[in-house]
Amino acid sequence: MSLDFTPDHEEIERRIEALLFAAAAPLSREELSRRLPEGADVSGALTALQQRYAGRGVELDCVAGRYRFRTAEDLGFLMTEEREEPRRLSKAALETLAIIAYHQPCTRAEVESVRGVSLSKGTLDVLLEMGFVRLRGRRRTPGRPVTYGTSDRFLEHFGLAGLYDLPGVQEMKAAGLLDLSMPVGFEVPDPSLVSDEDGEDLLSGIDPDTPEFAQDFVTEDSES
Repeated sequence: MSLDFTPDHEEIERRIEALLFAAAAPLSREELSRRLPEGADVSGALTALQQRYAGRGVELDCVAGRYRFRTAEDLGFLMTEEREEPRRLSKAALETLAIIAYHQPCTRAEVESVRGVSLSKGTLDVLLEMGFVRLRGRRRTPGRPVTYGTSDRFLEHFGLAGLYDLPGVQEMKAAGLLDLSMPVGFEVPDPSLVSDEDGEDLLSGIDPDTPEFAQDFVTEDSES
């Protein structure tokens, strides 16, 4: 036996409140409407929420037609002392990131071979956590080792339009990053020429994009 349930105005406010708290970015009325029952009074619920949160420590704010919860403006001073310093990469992490950028897709063993030293597990963890490196696939070799590659976050952070913008031999020599007397025939790998199927099976079910909701417990409305 199925029962139809039509949320009242208070329930619509409650759902919008949950969506805005969970959202990773401000949401428009249209984006909210898509997750609510058809005909829901989104505008009325947003107005009611703005009035309810007015003057509180957290307020409902609208910027460029999108809604978000933010700290009350007069309480901003409370946050300044707890601001974290920008995270810095160690020399080992920078070397590892450079190797992955130029040699991708590559495995942990291949990174260690280029560096000439063992790679601590924490180094890759940091790069994965910061979003500079992503899991690509598995090498078609015994043991099926995982391969690594750079992410869009890496390109954004270093101001690169694509992997083809990574500096080549001449640019690195000019910057003092390479010895001017390099061996004959030395070439810097060009990761932009690597095919997605170059000796690896790509992992499936991995979305590199940031999800719309940090913790999305919301499902589409259904009848039971």
